[in-house]
Amino acid sequence: MSSDYSKELLRTGIIEAKSGSKDTARRYLDRAIYMAGSHDVLAEAWFWMGEVLDDPDEKRKALENCLAHDLHHARARRALAILNGKLKAGDVINPDQLPPAPEGLRQAQADRFMCPKCGGRMAFSPDGSSLVCDYCTRQHALGLGATNETEKDFIVAMATMKGHGKPLQEQAFHCNGCGAEFILPPRQISANCAYCDSPHVVNLENSKDLLAPDSILPHAFDQKQATRLLIHWVESSGITPEKKVDLPRGLYLPMWTFDIGGGIDYTGEMVQYEQNLLTGERERKVVRINDKYPVMVNDLPLPASRKLSGVFMKLIPTFELSALKPYDPRYLASWLAEVYDIPMADASLDARSQAFKDIKRRMPHLLNGITLVRASSAGLMVESFKLVLLPVWMTELPFGGREHLVLINGQSGIVASDLPEKEEEEQGGLFGFLADLLGE
Repeated sequence: MSSDYSKELLRTGIIEAKSGSKDTARRYLDRAIYMAGSHDVLAEAWFWMGEVLDDPDEKRKALENCLAHDLHHARARRALAILNGKLKAGDVINPDQLPPAPEGLRQAQADRFMCPKCGGRMAFSPDGSSLVCDYCTRQHALGLGATNETEKDFIVAMATMKGHGKPLQEQAFHCNGCGAEFILPPRQISANCAYCDSPHVVNLENSKDLLAPDSILPHAFDQKQATRLLIHWVESSGITPEKKVDLPRGLYLPMWTFDIGGGIDYTGEMVQYEQNLLTGERERKVVRINDKYPVMVNDLPLPASRKLSGVFMKLIPTFELSALKPYDPRYLASWLAEVYDIPMADASLDARSQAFKDIKRRMPHLLNGITLVRASSAGLMVESFKLVLLPVWMTELPFGGREHLVLINGQSGIVASDLPEKEEEEQGGLFGFLADLLGE
């Protein structure tokens, strides 16, 4: 009875709040909080209490009380982010009515990296710590400081266009060196000026519709070493290319990682045996159980680019992600980098689905003798995410009448391709055919 009464008080309080009667709304909501017996009612009542309070400290306390009863309350987390200055109210959008993507060229800011001594082009050296001038070989230490990258709040990002946007238009750049205007394809965030060859990296921090990378795994070796690794892999795989193989090209590919929490609501059956007091025999009894299995998945990886996702997915488990560094555009100086074309919102749905399927598959073993009857993903929640750039070397291997994609892990040197394994096993040697790639 009190539960129904508290829900009625909450309903009336919400109506008063929406009509602008804050004082009346506060009285109803305060009473609803006092009478509430469930966390759901308490969370919603405290959220609306935050909506009708004017004092920032009182509003913050109400929102924190809401989250204390429901950590996944999306509107409270969004309101608290606005209150704490992590989210601008003007950036909040309706995900069901997304604004149309801008037509034509997107004007983008770009950072330019030139040698302070001679004015030559600076490039990131795969030593993990410096930029090197192509002309005077002067080294400039990155001096990045702390190495702890932070993850973004999923709810905050989903409230803005950045959580849903993807690059659709070409980007127009103004070179700060020679003054030329040039166009970068929508899938890239770094390039060299076509006239003065100075390296530029897009500054995505000020973009209204694209998320900036959070972390990066710097390249660990140069093109010569990548070529050696390619030759060794081709020779050991017994492949004979049908024509000349291009030198591996270094670039960074984007990847999403998601942290997923909450729980899976399930119904299961468990067999129990009870002693019959009359007959003395043990009787088999099937007991139905309704419960929640807690879930905590950390850094579930998904490719953020569709073009190379098949082979890239094979390579992702071979990266040591504990070596990730906070993103700095200087890492991309004179290196190509792709921007994501799978929006974070779309990728999060895939991540949530993958987590649910994986845990559901293992639940019969995790539940210790309980037979799973039904499971629901309604209680799963994406908590946070990162956008990561991973180093790869890429080339194409002409074989079997077409070009096969080959990717080399730019951290460990492990190779992945779209070649079927049986073809790799059936072909002859190659080392002499590729040796000229090293220029020796």
